[in-house]
Amino acid sequence: MLSTGLPHGAVPRLERPGPLRDRVYEALLELITTRALRPGQHLVESELAGHLGVSRQPVREALQRLNTEGWVDLRPAQGAFVHEPTEEEADQLLTVRTLLEAEAARLAAANASSAGVAALEELCAEGERAVAADDVDGAVTLNARFHSKVMELAGNAVLAELAAQVDRRVRWYYTPIARQRGRQSWVEHREMIAAITDRDEQRATRLMREHTEHTRRSYHERAES
Repeated sequence: MLSTGLPHGAVPRLERPGPLRDRVYEALLELITTRALRPGQHLVESELAGHLGVSRQPVREALQRLNTEGWVDLRPAQGAFVHEPTEEEADQLLTVRTLLEAEAARLAAANASSAGVAALEELCAEGERAVAADDVDGAVTLNARFHSKVMELAGNAVLAELAAQVDRRVRWYYTPIARQRGRQSWVEHREMIAAITDRDEQRATRLMREHTEHTRRSYHERAES
């Protein structure tokens, strides 16, 4: 365990080329959304710079950007801390997610090809295997890929752009409840695939709305407990 609480192997490699500050920003954002850096955790510039193999300047710039976007809180005389989302923040974000994804499911049912349905089925099978292996990180990643594929099959670029803006925060909120949702989440995915295959727009919309509502409710139940 590293001094900032990062497990060995958690720090992503910085891809090249590209502005260093942007690569540091992406690396830190990934660590936050996967909860390798946990809400409320103190972020020490020198330690993060050492883990990422960079100077403190791009780390400082990345933290300022993350602060602007609401991922990090900069506190006078205290330093930087991973933001701790409030119940209201989570509720608002997950409500917007329901609206976007319910419409994506409807459009996917109207437009999906057999190849698109096959891709959903493969992602679902991989997700089921991840749950069976108790691979929480894998399940979270595959869940995001499944929903991204539904959005892709919807064929609406504007809708996809809006969904991309909330995708990382959805992952952030989903990660702590992934084990709790477990197999049931993938049962619901299977039901959605069936509705999309049958081109039943109304059923696909209803199932996606119920599915995302289950996630929202699970997040609040965990927070209350």
